[in-house]
Amino acid sequence: MSTVPVRPPPPPAGLHLRRNASSTTASRSAAMVAAVSSRHFLGFFTYNRCFEFKSLSQMRYPAFLSRRQRVTTVVASAGNLTAPSSWESWKPDKTAVATPLLLSDVIWPAAGAFAAMAILGRIDHILSPKGISMSVAPLGAVSAILFITPSAPAARKYNMFLAQIGCAAIGVVAFSVFGPGWLARSVALAASIAFMVIARANHPPAASLPLMFIDGAKFHHLNFWYALVPGAAACVILCLLQSIVCYMKDNLKF
Repeated sequence: MSTVPVRPPPPPAGLHLRRNASSTTASRSAAMVAAVSSRHFLGFFTYNRCFEFKSLSQMRYPAFLSRRQRVTTVVASAGNLTAPSSWESWKPDKTAVATPLLLSDVIWPAAGAFAAMAILGRIDHILSPKGISMSVAPLGAVSAILFITPSAPAARKYNMFLAQIGCAAIGVVAFSVFGPGWLARSVALAASIAFMVIARANHPPAASLPLMFIDGAKFHHLNFWYALVPGAAACVILCLLQSIVCYMKDNLKF
């Protein structure tokens, strides 16, 4: 009597497809997560846990991934703009301390500041009958920035002239609306800082121009001419002196 081998019944077709689909999905998801998690940007992992909750169809679109990468880039860049710790801010800059200091690095900026105040003082004598003063206090801070740190963002010509003109005009408007007093000074200073942030024109000395106009009766007759004189007009002279000082520092070292 012959025996017929008995074969086990084949599994249902749907079960086979589900296994293949689940294994394929798992392999693709694992590979995709591994690929995403292995990317770095400025020391930050670009993998985010919200990827786990996205469907596979969304992960396939490059537009979705590029948008996520752009968001991660912005977050990583913004995370680097952190203020130093309270203890570190009391220490000198390590880079500045490690750089050797020459006598010419001290003489030429000091000479430039002396020349700037001497020239502006001479212009004061000429313009004094018209009630215009060029040697004002904010220009001392401008001179320090231009002659000591000429490569700083505050020393950029765009930042300097735009902030000087805009903040001076804000001081005139605040005085016209609120008159002299604490309210005009507060509004003018707040508006000046907001203006510099929006215009991307970081120039701290310009924030004192509206306060000087509100408290200085000798500037009130200038009205909106105060936006150009003395701030912007004096900065032209300071920029010329900055070019001379930088040339001396680079070519005449001692």
